[in-house]
Order: sequence, then structure tokens, then C-alpha cells
Amino acid sequence: MAKENFGSKIGAILAAAGSAVGLGNIWRFPTETGEHGGAAFLLIYVAFMLLLGVPIMVSEFVIGRHSQRSVSDSFYMMSGGKRAWRLMGLIPVVAGFLVLSYYAVVAGWTLYYAFTSGINGFAGKTPEQFVDDFNSFISDPVQPIIWMVAILIINGLIVALGVQRGIERGAKIMMPMLFVFIVILVGCSLSLPGAADGFSFMFKPDFSKVDHGIVLSAMGQAFFSLSVGLCCLCTYACYFRKDANLMKDALSVGCIDTMVAIFSGLIIFPAVFSIQGLTPGQGPSLVFVTLPNVFQHVFGGMPLVAYLFSLVFYLLLVMAALTSSISMLEMAVAYFHENHGMNRRTASGISTVVCIVLGAACSLSFGLWSDVKLFDMGFFDLFDFIVCKLIMPIGGLLICIFLGWVVDEQVLKDELTNYGRLRTPYYPVYRFIIRYFAPICIALIFANELFRLA
Repeated sequence: MAKENFGSKIGAILAAAGSAVGLGNIWRFPTETGEHGGAAFLLIYVAFMLLLGVPIMVSEFVIGRHSQRSVSDSFYMMSGGKRAWRLMGLIPVVAGFLVLSYYAVVAGWTLYYAFTSGINGFAGKTPEQFVDDFNSFISDPVQPIIWMVAILIINGLIVALGVQRGIERGAKIMMPMLFVFIVILVGCSLSLPGAADGFSFMFKPDFSKVDHGIVLSAMGQAFFSLSVGLCCLCTYACYFRKDANLMKDALSVGCIDTMVAIFSGLIIFPAVFSIQGLTPGQGPSLVFVTLPNVFQHVFGGMPLVAYLFSLVFYLLLVMAALTSSISMLEMAVAYFHENHGMNRRTASGISTVVCIVLGAACSLSFGLWSDVKLFDMGFFDLFDFIVCKLIMPIGGLLICIFLGWVVDEQVLKDELTNYGRLRTPYYPVYRFIIRYFAPICIALIFANELFRLA
């Protein structure tokens, strides 16, 4: 079966950046930063992004491009046919279904809020009404599923078109739109009365607040922000051209991902600090309850500005949700396409239907099926626990062990130097990180998450 590759270097970088940039940057990063004191957390996060996130991303790139196969075969092939590593290749395919199923639920919420903003549905509402509306919406047995299905159908159509006509073209359209939306929102947010306090919170560190919990949380955010461990980037890398500079491309993706996260903070924190009584550590309700209220309150005397700010913000969330969820679906589609000989349209259709069924169960866990529990968790929380608390850290750890201790080192050198055509002065540092530093850090993240749950 002929292998399709990304048609351009910029297309490959934008697609990989789109996979990394998601709701975790615009939602989870400001929440984590707000809950852990601001600037000090940011500095630690950036350090771990460079020391942990980017090296593991490079590792996923190496596995994907060298194997030129879907993730289900990559580990098996590069291990020399060891059966234990075939299982490692199948786990990300299952994880792709699980993560996209519950991720699409939240992505559907963003699409609904973008639609509500578009029809000016937030105008004149009180803070209590925003809370009631959100709780009423997510517990409805029909509406959230409709918006989730819409997101998944868009994903399915893009992936069905193929690597160049679908994924790459989608990234080239949506990523620039995402950056335009961010620039507009940052400009508006920094003009608010409380912008100075929000800016200070983001960039004036207070290291007296730093403890081991903040360090581990920053380490975890750096790890999860890039979605390393799920092998989405490994899947995209199998479409990279042989002349791609994997280290340089990984650093570019890491910089884009970090920039989006920081700019998201510059959108949200000045807006939150512009109203007395609000704190930046609002948790997940920040995006769907607090911010709509902030937009209406701050721009109360300028209804058109309130309307535009709210609309652009939720369109930004939709773009981020789409760019990252496409890579999740592609893992499953690539598996059916390459391993079972299905054409991309059939593979995309089957994968989309499976995600719709699983996603419906996740959505109903907020309402009709709220009493249905497995291990004392609803479907949404259970899928999130399996993916984020188990599969991602274990997957990242196994990637490090695989490239650091199992694969022939010459394979690693050949891929990173493009068979001697590139200089890689940082290779010894990368090798040390993958073999020793990253596994220890991931083990600490894993242990910290399990301790928090205990």
C-alpha cells in the first residue's frame, strides 16, 4: 500500500503542533497556573517542557519516521519482532478511542458555547444563570451528544480525505486561524482595567510558594500538554519526509505549544483580575461559567465588544479542540487502513461511529447515567483516569525504555542525523535524558497522581 507523506515541512510542523495544541493549553494550563501561584509555576513548566516534553516528542518522531508504519506495528518492527512490544503498539490505538470519546464531549461543549455566543445568547445573564445554564446543558440527555457528534463528524471528514488533502490542509487553515484569534484576544484582554495584575501574576514569580507539589504539577503539565505517551505524534511522524530535522521540528512544536499556553494565560488572567472577588484558580468551571460572566460584566457598557470577545474566544477553543482531536482519530484510522486494508473513508467512518457510541456514554454520565459507576467513577471520569493517569505516563515511560535500552543506538543516531547529513551536538544530552532523567521524572509524575487519588 503506497505511503502518503506530508507535502511540505511547514505542513508537517503545523500538523504536529495542532496535535499538541489543544484544550489542555487553553483550559488546563491557566487552571494549573492559577491554582499553583502563577509565574513560578510557569518558569518550572517551561524548564520541564524543554527537559522532558521535547525529548520524548523527539523519541515519538524517531519511532514513527523510522518504522513508516502505524503505531500498532512500529514498536514490534523496531524491536526485531519481539511480541511483548506488539502490545505496546496496540495500547495507543485503544487509548485513541478512549481519549477522543471523552475529549469530544468537552469539544462539543466549546462548539455549543461558540454557537451560543454567535446568537448573542450570553447577553444580560446573571452569574447564577451562567451556572444554571451550564449544569442544565451538560446534564441534558440529547443536546451535548448532538454537539459532540458534530465535532466527531468534522474530524471524520478531515481524516477521510487523507494526509495531505485532509490533515495537512486542515492544519494549514486552522492553525493560522487559531493564532489570529489568540492575538486578537490577547490585545483586548491586556487593555482591560485589571490587566496589570493579571500580567504580574503571570510573570512576577514568588518562589516562596514553590513546594514539591508545584514542581510535580508543572512537570505533569509539561508532559500532558504535548500529549506525549499517547503516540499521536508517533503516528504523524510516519508521514514525515526523510529530510525532516526531527530535533528542530520537535523544538518548533514545543515552542508553539508553550507560546499558545502562555498567550492563553494572557487572555484569561487579565480578564479574571478585572473583576474584584474572582481568583485565577477557578478550576474547569473557569472556561464555561466564570469567563462568560466576565466577558459580559467587563464589557457591559459595550455590548458589541462583549459579543465579539466571547465569540472569538469560543471559536479559539473549537479550533484547538479540532486540531488536537484529529490526531487522536488518525491513530485508529491508520491502524484499520494499514493493518486491515480498509480505505481511509471506511476506516474513518467505523472509527467515528465507535467514538460516537463511547462519547455518548461519557456525555450521559453527567446526567441520565450519573448513577452508573465503574470503580466509583462515571464513564467520563473513568476514561480520563485510564488515559491520563495510566496510559500516558506508562506509555511515555515505555517509549523512553524502548529507545534508550531496546532499539539499537545506531538507529537512533541515523534518524536524528538523517544518516549523517545533520550535526546533532545535543545528542549526548538527549540520550542521557531518555535513558535516565525522563524515566525518573515520569515515575514521579505517576506516583504523585496515584498518591493524590489515594
